[in-house]
Amino acid sequence: MRASSAVLLPHAPSSVAVARRRLGSELGASGVDESVVDDASVIVSELISNALRHARPLPSGQVRVTWTRRGDIIEIAVSDGGATTEPRRGPGTLSSLGGRGLGIVETLAEGWGVRHEDGATTVWAQLYAPRVGTEHRVTAGMLPDLIEIVDMSEPLRGADADGPGAVRVSRAYPG
Repeated sequence: MRASSAVLLPHAPSSVAVARRRLGSELGASGVDESVVDDASVIVSELISNALRHARPLPSGQVRVTWTRRGDIIEIAVSDGGATTEPRRGPGTLSSLGGRGLGIVETLAEGWGVRHEDGATTVWAQLYAPRVGTEHRVTAGMLPDLIEIVDMSEPLRGADADGPGAVRVSRAYPG
C-alpha cells in the first residue's frame, strides 16, 4: 500500500506547527502508533526548521512538505530552494543554541539523506511504522531497538497505556 500527502507552506515559522498537526492527524487516522506519530512530528519539525533557518524558499516563496507511506516505512521530506552549503549533521553540543536538528533526525529515523532535483533541495528521513495492532517483525536491516519488549514489572507505556501514572514513550522523548 502506498499513501502520500504533500503540502506547500509559507517559508515562515508558523509552518512548523501546521505541518506537525496535519502530519500527526493523517498518520494517526491511518493507524500509525502514537509513539511513531510523535517521532514523525519531531522529524518534520526539525526538517522544516532547518529549511527556514538555512535555506532559501522555493521560487514560489514556500517550502514543500511530503510524507509517503510504503508498507511499514514512512518517508518525510522537506524541499526548499537550497542553500550555499549542503545539509549535514552539525556538532551540536549541550551548550550550543543550535546544531542538533539533523542529529535528532538521525537518532529517530532509520535513515535520512539529501536529494537535489529541479532546482530544489530535499532533505528526507524514513521511519519504521507498523500499524497499531500488527505484530512486530524483524526484517533485514532493521535495528533490534525497534522491537518493543514489554516488561510487565514496569508501568504500561505507549498506545496501551492509560490511566494514572501511564507513560507514553517515543524514541524522541524516552521515558
